[in-house]
Amino acid sequence: MHDSAYSATVKAINRFATIRNYVIGFYIVEYEQHGNDRAKYGDRLLKRLAERVNKRGINETLLTNGRKFYLTYPQIKNYLTAISPTASEKSVEKSPTASDKFTTPAEKLMSNLSFSHIVELLTVDDSLARFFYETECVRCCWSVKELRRQISTNLYFRAGVSEKPELLLERTEVNTSPVLTIRDPFSFEFLGLRPEAFTESDLENALIGHLQEFLLEMGKGFCFEARQKRMIIDDEYYFADLVFYNRILHCNVIIELKDDEFRHADLSQLNAYVSYFRENEMNPGDNPPVGILLCTRKGDKMVEYALAGLDNNLFVSTYMLSLPDKKTLQDFLLKEISK
Repeated sequence: MHDSAYSATVKAINRFATIRNYVIGFYIVEYEQHGNDRAKYGDRLLKRLAERVNKRGINETLLTNGRKFYLTYPQIKNYLTAISPTASEKSVEKSPTASDKFTTPAEKLMSNLSFSHIVELLTVDDSLARFFYETECVRCCWSVKELRRQISTNLYFRAGVSEKPELLLERTEVNTSPVLTIRDPFSFEFLGLRPEAFTESDLENALIGHLQEFLLEMGKGFCFEARQKRMIIDDEYYFADLVFYNRILHCNVIIELKDDEFRHADLSQLNAYVSYFRENEMNPGDNPPVGILLCTRKGDKMVEYALAGLDNNLFVSTYMLSLPDKKTLQDFLLKEISK
């Protein structure tokens, strides 16, 4: 009872702070800027306002974020009308930042995200990418720290949504059948491993040592089951690197780790492990197991040929041990945009 009351209190305080900061942005744009959405009103105006207010906790940074919050999320204005009708008396003339179908409802934003989450989202300029992070943050209950990490590691591009925006709508459908989404590449920068010197054993140990971060990177619903899971096939021992159970998909997920580029023999090994699990480890009500091969590099055509004709659900994905430098990231983004 106490924990429930405390949680409700914290949520109410967070919502109040978010509303307050949106109203601050409303005041700056509508009354100080007279409804003009122009960047030239920025630094000097906000600095002057901060000096005029001179209250603890309300500084130039907060005013800047409040103003950007108001301009970025016009849908919240209608939501606040129910609380304070005067909030909609004036409105800034600006075009929507995204089409209606790619706009997160105000109620969902206000009910699930703190203003600290909003501040992180405001760093994402592309409206479609921002909608993706809003959706995933609400769906997966990300902390502010995890949201920041997923933005910095460009989950939007790694998840393939930049190429297929319609995937966003699938993620927001409440009644859609659950589907396993495999990222490519995975980002394991939190492991602290040196890309030029590590073994499969090092990678496995590091992932187990950072299990919470690894589970978040994998996605929603993953529960750790075993490492080096022993299987006996034809009187010989075999070991699956990592085994998880996805409580949403109701299936085992077997992960094989490789410290080198993709080889078709690795997929044959994983296929055998998945077949073993299908025959020996499935419980009543379980769906067929899934296999994921993680490697440093892959050739898409070889992966396509290697997967052809296999009945099991197998995936091949790459992983990064460090974030790309600025130039590499710029080249990657330009390549994505040109597709």
